[in-house]
Amino acid sequence: MDILSYDAYLFDFDGLLVNTEDLHFIAYKEMLNRYNCELVWDFATYCSNAHKSTEYLANAVYKEFPTLYDKRPDWLNLREEKQEIYTNLLLSGKTELMPGVEEFLNLLKSEKKPLFVVTNSPKTQVEIIKKQKPVLSHIETWITRECYKESKPSPDGYLTALKAFGSEDNTVGFEDTPKGLESLIQTPITPVCIIPNRYPKLEGPLKDKATCFESFYEIMKP
Repeated sequence: MDILSYDAYLFDFDGLLVNTEDLHFIAYKEMLNRYNCELVWDFATYCSNAHKSTEYLANAVYKEFPTLYDKRPDWLNLREEKQEIYTNLLLSGKTELMPGVEEFLNLLKSEKKPLFVVTNSPKTQVEIIKKQKPVLSHIETWITRECYKESKPSPDGYLTALKAFGSEDNTVGFEDTPKGLESLIQTPITPVCIIPNRYPKLEGPLKDKATCFESFYEIMKP
């Protein structure tokens, strides 16, 4: 694909631009440990559950720990506990950019392309990472969780970004998870998936819905 041919570029954030998936995984394990639940999933198992939807992950955890549901059926509150742990991990400065992200953002900046982020993450977490990774300042418009009503896999976030851009024509979006891709394909945006080897591959109808690469380095190859 001619990656420089688009008029606007829209990105997911966690797991796509920054390697926060490991930190999310650690935070979930630490949260569950508070309730004497030792999560023994490997990273791929965690991703296969977390990348589908919040509800899917919740059901998988409760299936793993039936007694947890008896004690704490309020998953959203448990998730808030996890978010506190995750935020502290972010503040420790442990995040890294995903492969090729810095080079790709620099390239788009040099071409004066409008850049957007559409993320389920709250602004407070995003701002922590932005301060740690200066290249993210190339992205002018940030659509965080507070900016739209329904979270991914709803298309609300991307539709909000298109409204901010002022056009639906000739735009491209980048995602790394099934729920993110599902939100993207409900819009006029051309969908692209960046799926590292350690992430679960797309399955079912979704695998034919987007052009897929292993990293942003691949996108920039001649």
